[in-house]
Amino acid sequence: MTTPDDGGFVSLLTARAAAEPERLYARFCGEPVTYAEIERRSAAMAAHLRARGITAGERVAVMMRNSIAAIAVVFGLARAGVAWVPVNAQQRGEGLRYLLTHSQPRLLVADAELVPQIAEAMASGAELPLLVHAPGGELDAVLAGAGRFEEPAPPADAVFAIMYTSGTTGRPKGVIVSHRMLRLAAESVALLSDARASDVFFVWEPLYHVGGAQLLPLPMIRGVTLAMVERFSASRFWDQVREEGASHIHYLGGILQILLKQPPSPRDREHGVRIAWGGGCPTDIWPQFADRFGIAIRECYGMTEASSLTTCNVAGVLGSVGRPLPWFTVKLLDGDGRPVATGERGEIVIETAIQGAIFPGYLDNPEATAKALREDGFHTGDLGSFDADGNLYFHGRMTDSVRCRGENVSAWEVEHVAAEHETVEDCAMIGVAADVGEQDIKLFVKPRGGAVIDPQALSGWLGQRLAPYQNPRYIAVVDDFERTASQRIMKHKLSSRLDDCWDRAASATKG
Repeated sequence: MTTPDDGGFVSLLTARAAAEPERLYARFCGEPVTYAEIERRSAAMAAHLRARGITAGERVAVMMRNSIAAIAVVFGLARAGVAWVPVNAQQRGEGLRYLLTHSQPRLLVADAELVPQIAEAMASGAELPLLVHAPGGELDAVLAGAGRFEEPAPPADAVFAIMYTSGTTGRPKGVIVSHRMLRLAAESVALLSDARASDVFFVWEPLYHVGGAQLLPLPMIRGVTLAMVERFSASRFWDQVREEGASHIHYLGGILQILLKQPPSPRDREHGVRIAWGGGCPTDIWPQFADRFGIAIRECYGMTEASSLTTCNVAGVLGSVGRPLPWFTVKLLDGDGRPVATGERGEIVIETAIQGAIFPGYLDNPEATAKALREDGFHTGDLGSFDADGNLYFHGRMTDSVRCRGENVSAWEVEHVAAEHETVEDCAMIGVAADVGEQDIKLFVKPRGGAVIDPQALSGWLGQRLAPYQNPRYIAVVDDFERTASQRIMKHKLSSRLDDCWDRAASATKG
């Protein structure tokens, strides 16, 4: 078995900065930053942490949107062996208070415009030392410091970050991520995307999500350049990609569907993108996207808990998330812990040949840790199936389903059908109280730009494509969804009311 150097990544930065100080590491909204600049600023940050008395193994929370300063802060924390606690810039209220109290950071680094929502969330909590980022402000002064940092790089299994899961259905869990895990995540992306020297990776995803963070070591591993922007914008996406000369784009969830639903343009193929890589591309969307934009799709499957990527589809098998990376083994187990037959669905359970490639546990959550990490491997809570050639297919979360008319209805399956409708930009399904029996299905739909959704017409369209027990009884049209950093819809914030939506049963009665 061939495996990458599975050590940490801090030494890669210092070595590259010493060898090629003026080489471009990244651009942020067009502003370039070299290896020498990242090395200098991160050293100044690490030295500042020590001056504050913050030692290796302690934690610092960071609530910043993408910026060159944010990159320097993350590398500075990594160099000092201080655990980074990335905080979604959209967090507020009780959810934000929970993250900032549960992780027990010594310091919070935050963008100035986010300070009011931090103050509101922490009004009744303990006071937290704050380092504010604003042009010419305190953090900029720290990063401009001349302090050197000569401590050796942290060991590979030192804690790099506490990354809280998206929390789409409940309290987020703090995944303990080591330096080794982030290095392996970047190595995995390199394999999946066929990254080559001089490639340009377009980065819309925030660093506070593993999808963005995993790219930080990639330039040192493969000689690529990161082209970063503030956030995902469907209307500006292709213009930004062209301006940056990107060779790679990343997708998650419904990103490809959203891009496909933008008005066709004669310039759809006027770009230099070779590969779109990511997870969550529906089987029907795959050829549509590839044909329209002339881009190869590279699908994968993974979780933060297992160094981000577990499988890679480099063979182009339609609909599959591919085969395990060389250092992982995947098995599919039924409810009794027995392997399922080819073509049958079972829970995805992961084992590894590299000790430390799978996380050691959730922060201060022994119950969740014990449920996930068992003697037979890491139990993901996801459903998958194998074809006869050993290709894995993903079928959604085991818990993201509704029991309706005696059948288990997968939200993933219903949502992927509904998203195909020409008027629907994005959608989400939940279970709600039923008059009789277990649950009924409520579907939330966001119209695409300029479109009007007729719930009754949409219901009839779905009825031709879904089993009767899968067809939602309720349809709610919404302007937008609250989302996680990775653009996943926060389902626990969707309304379970029955009086704010169209009701198929009531409509049939009236008819």
